[in-house]
Amino acid sequence: MVGVDNLVKVYGDAGGYRALNGISFHIPKGQFAAIMGPSGCGKSTLLNILGLMDQPTSGTYSLDGVSVGSLSDAARTAVRRDKLGFVFQAFNLLPRMTALQNVCLPMGYAGLSRVARRERAFHLLKKVGLEGKEQRTPLELSGGERQRVGIARSLANSPSLLLADEPTGNLDSKTAVEIMDLFKGLHAEGMTMLLVTHDPSLAAQADRILRIKDGNVIADETPRAAA
Repeated sequence: MVGVDNLVKVYGDAGGYRALNGISFHIPKGQFAAIMGPSGCGKSTLLNILGLMDQPTSGTYSLDGVSVGSLSDAARTAVRRDKLGFVFQAFNLLPRMTALQNVCLPMGYAGLSRVARRERAFHLLKKVGLEGKEQRTPLELSGGERQRVGIARSLANSPSLLLADEPTGNLDSKTAVEIMDLFKGLHAEGMTMLLVTHDPSLAAQADRILRIKDGNVIADETPRAAA
């Protein structure tokens, strides 16, 4: 599903800062993996590469058996649109759009008709527990509800891989539990997921924890709960 082999990222010239130092790992289809590590360890750089928002200096990244590093810009955009779902700590919703419109947006880029977009958006918002709040804007929703909209939007184009970057970082502990329950429900349905988090209790709910330090994977663990 996801293959990362000897991934290196250097900022600047050949003697510049090495954010990633030869990282390798494979995530099979349907696995829920968590990435943990201190600030500056390379988590964000790795996530940007996996999300096709940046490219490595060397090494390979394959998704669904396709090496994405050699793709054209247009092909990379298509892969990002059709195969990747993103959930962000800051939600990244458009504040003047309703929840329904925010979820519809990625489907418009994929060419779905207006009727099909609205039907799927209603379905996804119901799936994440927001039935009846489709016409509210983000400013009319709580933090947890905004993140639910973000999750619904991430699923809009039926991605192969869901990337979640500190998705509970702006939420209180009770709401964080609710959001993690949503993620676990998606995982139970077969979604392949990669969660970046600083919270050990959240990472422990994944199938696997990859610990990163100084641009290296220093541990690849199976949490007790998943063992």
